[in-house]
Amino acid sequence: MNDLSIWYMTTGEAGFRTQARGLASALGEAPRELVVELKAPWRGLPGRIAAPFALGGLSAASDRPRPPWPDLLISCGRRTTALSIAIRRASRGKTLTVHVQNPLTAPSAFDLVVAMDHDGISGPNVLSVPTALHDVTPERLAQAGAVWRGRLVKPGRPLLGVLLGGTTKHHPFETAEADVLIERLWRVRHATGAALAVTPSRRTPQAVRERIAQAFAGETFAGDADAFVWDMEGDNPYRGILDLADRLVVTSDSVSMISEALATPHPVEVFGPDGGRRHAAFLNGLIQRGLVRRFEGDPQPPPAGGPINATTLAAVAVRALLAGRAG
Repeated sequence: MNDLSIWYMTTGEAGFRTQARGLASALGEAPRELVVELKAPWRGLPGRIAAPFALGGLSAASDRPRPPWPDLLISCGRRTTALSIAIRRASRGKTLTVHVQNPLTAPSAFDLVVAMDHDGISGPNVLSVPTALHDVTPERLAQAGAVWRGRLVKPGRPLLGVLLGGTTKHHPFETAEADVLIERLWRVRHATGAALAVTPSRRTPQAVRERIAQAFAGETFAGDADAFVWDMEGDNPYRGILDLADRLVVTSDSVSMISEALATPHPVEVFGPDGGRRHAAFLNGLIQRGLVRRFEGDPQPPPAGGPINATTLAAVAVRALLAGRAG
């Protein structure tokens, strides 16, 4: 499929870009990225209604989709649906369209919809997956692991990796919650002798970052040379931690980080509240399937639920569609 013409299209939000880019990269080399945004009033309308106006209703900062149309167009996020439908029509069906996430319009407007289980949509062209799509691959993890091994791995000791998200509209991430996480991490470390690697994200509040860095820098507890807390300067150890950790703890707010952690062969635990209704359905679905466990500070890790990679599942489905069209 190296000669396949592939576009992926989002509004530029990081989570959407990662999902669309991950699937596009799994299917071909050098896919083209388009960052688009419809002008009002079209951007607020369902995709099927806005589609006839979409190609002419782009904002000034948007990329401009023009023929020759691609063999495959991957869109992600509700506000890209109208353009995907418009391009499918303009290509007269030449372009196979795949939409990632619930399109909030009829799935039949696309050749394939890849939605998560908790979206609760179904149909003959809907693929339901348990986690979000992403661009984490074994090859990328191994490359990052080679870079970070010398700084994170302590010979003869397990590595406990912690991935921090942040505040959401449903729940603030405050220092009191950070203190609970710190106490549980110390409980595991004292029982197992594990080294520690923590990476915050851009959404992690500064007060939380400072509290965790202080706790493992010896100002709250005895000096600890076997703890690494990224200060958000220089290269991010995120993928190195995913590769090297023997056990992963992820804050419950981030669907993306939980999904990427599950793409590794390591045990995964989640810390924090459920959040909103859909987010709770996502977390509880994973827990019921034995893919993750709540992090309570149990020294014994859970069985590994992964690796499970929704991007791979989606790529298989898209290849089957492309093969059927070629045949």
